[in-house]
Formats: sequence, C-alpha cells, structure tokens
Amino acid sequence: MFQLEVPYWAYQCAEIGGGGCIALPPTKSNDVFHQDPPNLLDSGDAPDLPARPKIAAKSPSPPPSAPAPTAAEIEEQARMLKEYEEQQAKLVAARQEEDHRRLELEQQQQREFEQRQLQQAEAQRRAQEELMQQQILYNNQTQAAHHANELERELLAMRGQYERDQIFLEQYDQRVKALEAELANVGANINSQMLSKDELIKQLQDQVALWRNKYEALAKLYSQLRTEHLDMLSKFKAMQLKANSAQEAVDRMERMERDLKAKNLELADMLRERDRARFDIDRQKSSHKEEIDRLRREMNFANERAEDSSRSKNSEVSNIMTKYNRQLSELEDTLRSKQFQIDDLFSKLDSAAGDLERLREEKDQEIMILQEGMDSTIQRLSETQQNQSIVDETTNAQIDTLILDNRKKLNDIIDSIMQACVQKVDDAIYELESPTQAGNLNSTPEYTLSMVEKAINNATEFATIYNLYLGGDVGGDHVAVIKSANDFAQSMADVLINTKGITRLASDDDASDKIINVAKLAGDVGLRFFENLQSYKLDLLQPSQRKEVAMRNNGQVRGALTKLSEMVDGLVPKDKAGALARANGDIGDIVEQEMLGAAQAIEQATQRLQELMSRPRDSSRSAVDLQVHDSILAAAMAITNAISRLMKAATESQQEIVAQGKGSSSTQQFYKRNNRWTEGLISAARAVAFATNLLIESADGVLSGTHSLEQLIVASNEVAAATAQLVAASRVKANLMSKSQERLESAAKAVTEACKALVRQVKAVSARQNEEEEVDYKNMAVLEFKRREMEQQVEILKLEKDLGAARHRLGAMRRAGYHTDQTD
Repeated sequence: MFQLEVPYWAYQCAEIGGGGCIALPPTKSNDVFHQDPPNLLDSGDAPDLPARPKIAAKSPSPPPSAPAPTAAEIEEQARMLKEYEEQQAKLVAARQEEDHRRLELEQQQQREFEQRQLQQAEAQRRAQEELMQQQILYNNQTQAAHHANELERELLAMRGQYERDQIFLEQYDQRVKALEAELANVGANINSQMLSKDELIKQLQDQVALWRNKYEALAKLYSQLRTEHLDMLSKFKAMQLKANSAQEAVDRMERMERDLKAKNLELADMLRERDRARFDIDRQKSSHKEEIDRLRREMNFANERAEDSSRSKNSEVSNIMTKYNRQLSELEDTLRSKQFQIDDLFSKLDSAAGDLERLREEKDQEIMILQEGMDSTIQRLSETQQNQSIVDETTNAQIDTLILDNRKKLNDIIDSIMQACVQKVDDAIYELESPTQAGNLNSTPEYTLSMVEKAINNATEFATIYNLYLGGDVGGDHVAVIKSANDFAQSMADVLINTKGITRLASDDDASDKIINVAKLAGDVGLRFFENLQSYKLDLLQPSQRKEVAMRNNGQVRGALTKLSEMVDGLVPKDKAGALARANGDIGDIVEQEMLGAAQAIEQATQRLQELMSRPRDSSRSAVDLQVHDSILAAAMAITNAISRLMKAATESQQEIVAQGKGSSSTQQFYKRNNRWTEGLISAARAVAFATNLLIESADGVLSGTHSLEQLIVASNEVAAATAQLVAASRVKANLMSKSQERLESAAKAVTEACKALVRQVKAVSARQNEEEEVDYKNMAVLEFKRREMEQQVEILKLEKDLGAARHRLGAMRRAGYHTDQTD
C-alpha cells in the first residue's frame, strides 16, 4: 500500500510544483517504504521466507528545466513534508504497538502450546501406563493359554499312549490266540498223525504177515523144487544108464537144465522180493518210530511253549494294567497341579478369569470324553475277546480252504506229469508199431535186458514213492514223485525203442511180430499204470484202497517186463547166456580181462596203422593218390586215438559205477547181481575192438587196392555204432552228474566227429573220381544216348535186386552173428 502511495504523492508534487520534481534526501522514514512487511504469523521456529523481489522504480526521464520555486512553494513543501513525517511517526508507533501485541499473543500462544504439550505428555504417560497394564494382562493371559495348551498336549500324548497300549494289548491277544490255534493245530495234527501211524503200522503188520506167508510158501516151493530136482537128477541118471542114444540124453538134460534155470530165476526173484520187503519193512518201522518220537517231542515242546506263552501273557497283561493305572494316577496328579496353577492365575488375572474358567470346563469335558473313550475301548476289547472264537473258526475255515486249494493245484501238477508220461510211453508204442521206424539199430539183446531190469527197478521205486506220497510220509514229497515218474517213463520208452531195434536179430517175421506184441503189452501196462494213478481216478476209491492201486499196477508192469525179458533172452546166444551168472571164478577179473583185451586190440590196431603210415610209398601212384591215402591214414589215426581215450574213460566209468553200486558187498556180488548189465558192457567193448580192427583192415585194403571206399565208410559207421553202444551200456548204471560219465561222453563225441571227418574225406575222393569219369552226353549221338540210357536202367534194376539180396543176407548175418563168437 505504501509503495503505491509514494509514486502518487510524487505525481501530486509534480503537479503542484508545475511539473518539477523535488529531490528528497533519504531518511529513515523513506526507507520504511522499501522494507518488507513484518510476518505477523511467524512463530520464530519456522524458517524465514525468501525476500520479495524488489522492483526498482524506473527513474523518470529528466523533465524539462522548470523555473525556480518561490518561497511560498518551499514553505508549502516543508509543511507537507512535516505532515508526512508526523504521519510516518504515527505509523511507526502503531506498528510498534501492533508488534508488542503480536509478541504478547505469541507468548500467550507459546504458553498455551507448552501447557498442551504437558497435557499431552501426561495423557501419553497415562496411555503408556494403561498399555503396560494391558501388556501385563495380555502376558498373563498368554501364559495361562500356554499352560492350557501344554495341558492339552499332555492330554493328547496320554491319549496316544493309551491308544498305542490298546494296540499292543490287541497284538498280544492276537498272538496268544495264534499260539492257542497253533497248539490246537499241533494237537490235531499229532492226533491225526498218530491215527495214520497206527493205521500204517497195522497195514505194515498185515504186509509182514502176508510176506511171511509168502516166504513160507516159497520155502515149501523151494523144498518141493529141490525134491523134484533131486528126483529129476535120479531119473536123469537112470535114463542115462538106460538110454541107447546119447543125443536124446543130451536133449533131455538141456531141457531139464532150462527148467531148472527158470525155477532158479523165479526162486531168486522171490528171494530178492523177500529181502526187499524185509528191508522196506525195517526201514519203515525205523522211520515211523523216529517220526512218532519226533512228533511226541514236538508236542511236548509245543505244550511247554504254550504254557510259557500263557504265563508271559498274564505277566505282561498285569504289568500293562499296573503301568496304565500308574499313568492314570500321574495324569490325575498332573491335572490337579495344573488346576492349582490355573486357580492362581485366575486370582491374579481377573480379566481373564472367564476365559480360563471356560478353558477349564472344556478340559474337564475332554477328560470326561477320554474317560468315556477308555470305557468304550475296554468294552470293545471284551467284545473282541468274545468274538475271537468266531474269528478263529473263520480263520481255520480259510486255512482249510487254502490247504484244499493247494492240494488241488498239486494234484493238477502231478496229473499233468502223469499225462506227460502217458504221452511219452504212447509215442514210444507208436514208434514200436510203426513200420517206418527201425528203433535203435545199435542195440543188443544184452543192453535191452539191462534196460528192462532198470525199468523194473524204476517201476518199483515209483510205486513205493507214490504210496509214501499218498500217506504223507517222509520221502514221499511231490518232487520225488515227479522225478521217479519221469525216470520210469523214460526207461519204458528206452525199453520199447531198443526192443524195436533188436527185432532185426529175430529169425523170421513171426518171431519179430511176437517180440513187438509182447513189448506193446508191456508198454500198454505201463501206460495204464500212469493213467490209474491220476487224482480223478483215485478220488473214486476209499483212502485205504488207493495204495493198493500202485502196488497192483507195479505187479502187472513187473510181470509184463519179465515176459519181455524172457523173449529178449531168447535172442542171446546159448553159449553166452548166463555165462557170467554161472561163472565160478572172480567176475571182476573176467570183466577187467575183457576190457583189457579190448584195449590191447585197439592198441594193436593203432600200431598196425602206424606201420601202414611208415611203409614206403608206391612210386607208381600219382601225387594226388598219395595225398588221398595220407589224408585217409591221418583220419584213421585220429579215430584210433579217440577210441583209445574212449576205452580209458569207459574203464574209469565202470570202476566208479562198481565202487558206488556195490556198497558193503563185494565186487563179484555186484557183477553177479547185475549180470545183464555186465554182459552188455562186455559185448559193447568187444564191438568197439572189432569195429576198430575192421576199420584198419578197410584202410589197408583201400591203400592196397583190395577194398573200395564204400567199405571204408561202412567200417567208420560200425565204429560210431559200437561207440554209441558202449556209451549207452555205461549210461544205464551211471550216476547223475558223474565226472567219469561226462569224460566218456566227450570221448564218444570225439570218436563220432573223427568218423564223420573220415566219411567226408572218402566222399570227397569219390566225388572227384565221379567227376573225372563224367561223360559229355550233350554231344553224344541219339542212338548211342538211347543205348546207354537203356543200359543204365538195366544196371539200376540189377543193383536194386542185388541190394535187396544184400539186405536179406545182412539180416541173416546179423541174426547169426549173436550165436557165434564175434571176436574170432
């Protein structure tokens, strides 16, 4: 406002003065207009505001020179200046007064502000005290809640411990029930086994009485046969004195000897059956006695274990109840102590009394619920104990069902094995009857008789093991049944195949058909043996009648195989039949001499072959022929070396078989007891030696030009056949996984490979010769071609006729070969 008045006054002065300007000296009052107005709202604490921008008044342009003022004008200006100064003095006084009032107002405001600050501090102090009181109250409430949570956790832990203890009680109760059930099962099994043992003992006693009666009948028959034999001897002597013809006496003597031999064989079989029956009875008695003693010991041990389990269960239950009572009392003491602490906290914290009271009521309700749960659990435990008998009955029913299912599965497995055995025997019967199958052409009557004897033993073993399986006795498990069934089926198949092979030795077709019919009858009986032992047929019989099925079929099989053995025995040369059985000396020495003789024959053949190789070469032959002869001699030498190793391995296998099979008896008794096998082994060794000599002779003939290459091939095939016969004879009595038998098999394989190599070389030489002799038929004339074609057809017819005659002669020679000494 003052800034606007200053220029207005200057303008007035200029108008009054006639357009002139009076230059006023700077005074204190003049500076007031140029100062900033005071800040009446400044409290002293706020920062100073920035100064206003000062607007400098533009100096007006100098007016034109005016005339000099007069005295009146000067006085008027002085008066106006004085008034202005007075006005300015009033303004300054008013401003000072206003500043004083403003200062007092500010002081009053400052005092009010300080008073408000004091009030605010007092209110803040009171708020802090209230907050501290609230915090103390909250801490007390938190501590009470923490204690309540600890109580709740302890209650939950106690509840979990109680549930675990209840589970342990249930487990102990189940274990006791299982032990009681096991004890009951053991008792029931013992009772059933005792009943079955009594029944088996009764059956064994009946069998003993039966065998005793048979033995007495055999003794009577033996005495009668001996009397008849003595009578026959006396009659023979009388007839020898009275007879006019020595040939008739010889014929009658041979007939009587054959009858006597048959009677002796029957008597020997009966005595062997008696000894085997006695041995089986003694073994079964001892095994039954041991089984009864073992079952009694197990029953006593089970009773003691059950009593110990009952005592331990009672003690455990009492300890658990004591532990639970002690824990319950500790829990109640803990609850009382916690209740006292809660009461103390309630007295200190009035504001939290309601919450804590409600918490205490909730905990009391939880305790009541826990108590009710304990009561209900105890009630359920009693109900569970009452229902345990029902559960045991259900479990026993399930166990019985599982046992029946497993037994059915086991019966199905055994039935499938029986069906497989039936199929194997049926296939062998088909090969026996098939005219296209020749059987085992390397078989001999001696080897076939040994296979028949093996089949009889396997049938008896199978019937015995199957009866043990039906009775649930020791040694009658399903594994033994399956093994014995497979062994019996394989032996029956071998008997039929080898029987078909020895029909080539029959005198005529009628004799061959008779042998095949008897063998087929034996195969049918063996096939029915397996069919009758299947479960669906045994289920139709009474348990006491099931064991008779195996024994009855075993008797039928033995009878059929015995008839077959008699038929095969007729093919054995008379001078060799029973030679070892009638031998008075040491049979072991005889066998060793035969094996040593065969080895010496092979060694001599090897030396002869070496002489052939060292013989000077014929200069008239070509280099190709000499090379062919050298290759043939090298192949023959490889065969003889392999045969030497074969005989060595056969001797080791024979010694091992005798050492393991004789037991406590002597070697001579073992050979006599297995005379069929011994004769087959000797025959096979002789065949190997004979085939080796034949091979050397054929090789010598090929080198000298007296034999053909085909004769060498036939000799090589004879060596392979004799080797297979020797291995088969040793395999009959060899043990499973025998090292010596494995070496024998390896040596036989080496002989076979060497023979094949020789045959390949001979065929290659023959093929080269045929290529050299080949004629170019393309350039041949038509008439010449037709003539040669007719000649070849005629030659083929002649060769076919000669081939049929040669085959007929070969069959006759083979039949007659077993009635002469082959080594001569």
